[in-house]
Amino acid sequence: MPDPSSITVLIIDDNDVSRSMLRHILANEKYRVVGEAGNGRLGLELAERLKPNIVCLDINMPAPNGIEVLRQLKETLPQAEVLMVTGNNDRNSVMEAMQLGAAGYIVKPFNPTTLLRTLEQAVAKLRTDA
Repeated sequence: MPDPSSITVLIIDDNDVSRSMLRHILANEKYRVVGEAGNGRLGLELAERLKPNIVCLDINMPAPNGIEVLRQLKETLPQAEVLMVTGNNDRNSVMEAMQLGAAGYIVKPFNPTTLLRTLEQAVAKLRTDA
């Protein structure tokens, strides 16, 4: 596994507490959180500018929602791995996200062990796709 400090992460979530918790968990493991956005439009702008390795993306946000942001991210940053973040385990949204190329999903409230395992799987995928 590569050094976590070499992995850049962007967090897109309209919930301040969720963003803060994600940032805290990732920072404890030495991942580099390079940006945060509270909505999909700003998230897309940051993703284009920062070109992160991993994007943690909330599904349920005001327009554009996470599914629409995922579609656009996969067009503009196909090399980035996207982890969907969801507060409800809505199977349809999760299935749609996976079909659109999401690398995995994280359920709120966050379990740090599960979150890190999911992140490590996405990092491993980064390396095999490169």
